[in-house]
Amino acid sequence: MKTTQLLIPTQKEAPNDAKIISHQLMIRAGLISKLASGLYSYLPMGVRVLKKVEAIVREEMDKAGSQEVLMPVTQPSELWQESGRWDEYGPELLRFHDRHGREFCMGPTHEEVITNLAAQYIRSYKQLPMSFYQIQTKFRDEIRPRFGVMRSREFIMKDAYSFHLDQESLQKTYDAMHQTYCNIFDRLGLDYRSVLADSGSIGGDASHEFHVLAQSGEDAICFSDESDYAANIEKVAFSKQANICSPKAQETEVLTKKKSSIEEVADFLSVEKSICIKTLIIKVVGGFKALALRGDHELNEIKAQNLLGEFELASDEDIKSLGLKKGFIGVKGLDIELIVDYSASALCDFVCGANEWDKHLTGANWKGIEFVEADLRNATEGDESPDGQGKLVIKRGIEVGHIFQLGDKYSKAMKANVIGESGKAVTTTMGCYGIGVTRVIAASIEQNYDDRGIIFPEAIAPFQVVIVPINYNKSTRVKDLADKLYQQYLKAGIEVLLDDRKERAGIMFADSELLGIPHRIVLSDTHADNGMVEYKARNNAEKLEVHYDEALSFIQSQLL
Repeated sequence: MKTTQLLIPTQKEAPNDAKIISHQLMIRAGLISKLASGLYSYLPMGVRVLKKVEAIVREEMDKAGSQEVLMPVTQPSELWQESGRWDEYGPELLRFHDRHGREFCMGPTHEEVITNLAAQYIRSYKQLPMSFYQIQTKFRDEIRPRFGVMRSREFIMKDAYSFHLDQESLQKTYDAMHQTYCNIFDRLGLDYRSVLADSGSIGGDASHEFHVLAQSGEDAICFSDESDYAANIEKVAFSKQANICSPKAQETEVLTKKKSSIEEVADFLSVEKSICIKTLIIKVVGGFKALALRGDHELNEIKAQNLLGEFELASDEDIKSLGLKKGFIGVKGLDIELIVDYSASALCDFVCGANEWDKHLTGANWKGIEFVEADLRNATEGDESPDGQGKLVIKRGIEVGHIFQLGDKYSKAMKANVIGESGKAVTTTMGCYGIGVTRVIAASIEQNYDDRGIIFPEAIAPFQVVIVPINYNKSTRVKDLADKLYQQYLKAGIEVLLDDRKERAGIMFADSELLGIPHRIVLSDTHADNGMVEYKARNNAEKLEVHYDEALSFIQSQLL
């Protein structure tokens, strides 16, 4: 292609609402254009990148034996009511009525539709296992769309679903899909981790997320520095610790002069936060409970919810009604159930609130206090890895893929049964496997950029090579050489962009770097004189002089 044949609306500045680097660079490079909040058009260069991601995903899914289908975005409410999710999913599910008054939704996911298809067409155990995938538009009515295509309302996703006669078959496909996802992300050139995860609103048992490591990631992921262990921070499980505590201090009530936060109290008493106890009061169905954690630890809300069901932090009025003093809540003398995190229950001679204004206890211990022990906390950097090998490292990650073992949550509710070997009906068990195709592009940019623009991995760059001929429209020698080289590249099957605009060299260089094209060839009158061309890789500052007659073979040697 030639630049004058393409719409490439590059910009020097990003819009004010573009807060993260991928959003800024995708706008500046002319990959996307904002239509409304959370809605983006993909422009020609963006579509080229998108199609390359889709092609890699499609090739690997086909290799895995999954069959491609295409299901409607618009889904009837009856399917969601049958699965039980119509009222459960929440406001992200965009509901509407057609002209006949029938209720529909814009599909944020397709478990109901695919299960309905399976119920119709998969009738015998002999057809199993069977899996299907699609690459298609999804819509989730995000309360606060942000970060460009990273969290938009409309997006493209690859979702796949598998059906099985038993758990053994599901596990085999789940493991194969895990490897397929690794193959996909390897080919995309991403630095990623597969981590144990919570299944969330989709449901199911086993679950893994795939995260691209990037500072802008919304999720904290943990992995061992000595083994393959990795998990989402919500999923890192800790065991009860051996209690080797030997109390030595005398419990003392001290005035803390209006110091109420852990940070203030620890600083005032000149102690580490790790020997302080913070007590949180939560409201659950049927009343209140108290949760106690070490002062340097944070409550893991997913763990607490899995243990206690839905909950919310008690309000100031709630705390007051229990006769407690906010900021000075302790673990002694409580009239509600006390649940203590494992790491907190291993402490002795600790600091906690005294349940009186302006007072804390030092040298406190658990003797005589009734409580239940549980795993309540988030992991922290340097914790022992749960697999017993090494220490935990915590990094930010962008979720780009998620695989689930759904079990029979949907197949049972929607009667996706097959006739088993015994002649009786058997409920199928399901797997679910998703990749955020549009999110992959943004995640790749978050991981691959510099102050000049995007540095696309070669597998998904819009073009492999850009030819920048200086004075192309003025020098017939430069034009002839550039056109000849351009044709050579095309015949060799190289994806090449010829910048034939009437622009200064600096603008052409800046645009090629902004767009992240991996390889650049520069031609000028000087090069016409000496028979050379200038080569520069996007990810390398070094420039090389290459003989013009070798420009084709040289580029071929550089392509992956």
